[in-house]
Amino acid sequence: MSVVENDRIDMADYNAESLDQWFELIERMVPEGIKAEVVEGAVAMVPQRNVHWQIIRRILYALDDRFGRDALVMTDVRIDFPGYQNGFCPDVARFRDGAKPDAEGRWCYEDVEFVAEVISRGTGRNDYGPKKTTYADAGVPVYLIADPYQGRCHVYTNPKNGEYLAVSKSDFGDEVDLTGTVVDLVLTTAGFPRD
Repeated sequence: MSVVENDRIDMADYNAESLDQWFELIERMVPEGIKAEVVEGAVAMVPQRNVHWQIIRRILYALDDRFGRDALVMTDVRIDFPGYQNGFCPDVARFRDGAKPDAEGRWCYEDVEFVAEVISRGTGRNDYGPKKTTYADAGVPVYLIADPYQGRCHVYTNPKNGEYLAVSKSDFGDEVDLTGTVVDLVLTTAGFPRD
């Protein structure tokens, strides 16, 4: 039996009591290039792909152009959200000006103003389902899903009682109008690749 097989068995039998325990295990067992997060107590892992990263990069560039290079924008950084064991690592997260990590070095979900998730085949259900609900519960003002399989962006705004009251959709190639939101920009998707 290989080390990887032993680790998979260990993970299958593992019963974490806290997010910290989950992430300690993830750090020991998940190789570089694999994104891992905890969604409602379940570990979700997906390899980073070229299409995925190209879209993330274009979103990051748009945020840099709008807010400058010193803006509090992160990618794949753990943020603990409300609900049962929700340690998400959003593809892109922008924090309010002046936000600071807590005593343990973690960012607070209350400071998140914008989240973008790029759909992966294995984890898309999480992005459209429990993560969307959790982001709404947490009061994240703007949640953008870029879906390279549909070739479409979905923008969710106006969170209230665990759901977003406003939804808009734009095809890749169209501009995504985020003016009037906390990010106040127009996102060009002409270069977003499809999968």
